Amino acid sequence: MTLWAIVPVKPLRRGKSRLSKVLSEDERTSLNKTLLVNTLKTLRKVEEIDTTLVVSRDPSALALARDYGARTVLEDGSPELNTALRRAASVAQAYQAHEIIVLPADLPLLTWEHMKEFLAHSGQPPEVIIAPDRRHDGTNALYINPPGLIPFCYGSGSFNAHVDSARKAGSRIEIIDDPIFSLDLDLPEDLDYLKQLKSEDAIITKSVSEG
Repeated sequence: MTLWAIVPVKPLRRGKSRLSKVLSEDERTSLNKTLLVNTLKTLRKVEEIDTTLVVSRDPSALALARDYGARTVLEDGSPELNTALRRAASVAQAYQAHEIIVLPADLPLLTWEHMKEFLAHSGQPPEVIIAPDRRHDGTNALYINPPGLIPFCYGSGSFNAHVDSARKAGSRIEIIDDPIFSLDLDLPEDLDYLKQLKSEDAIITKSVSEG
């Protein structure tokens, strides 16, 4: 079986606009680059993933992706995530991908170990495995086997839309409600929550070392 990871990326200088009240444009650009690089490095360590494909309308994001060994697709026309993902999935299928996972580039807690744990739930096609965001509104990881089994439904309410599509397709459905996958960085409160988690982790680490 051949697994492709598809990573959609907004223009690095324009992404995370909802954080503009707490981060400057340069700070948001730096954050976007850091998150993308972390995602690419993470996916490279997961042996189950044969190819990472980054889709973006930003040439600098695509160049950065190629620096880390990813294939790239330049998004053209009117920017629309589902259209971009359909194009990326078609490319993956043209290269004989048997399964795909769509992953955003803004999951700050994600490690290769977590990815392997997520993928360990697969193996019974037709199947769809979904990790929602912490509000149970968006979709933070979407595994589809075989590709094309369900349409992409990203946007408001995408989690329930993907679940409904999987049911209509008669596929096996598994929901991974995991804090590692549920935290993305869209709103100022997400940054606050991440800082809180890191602070708690530092306290626990200090307590263990002193014990």
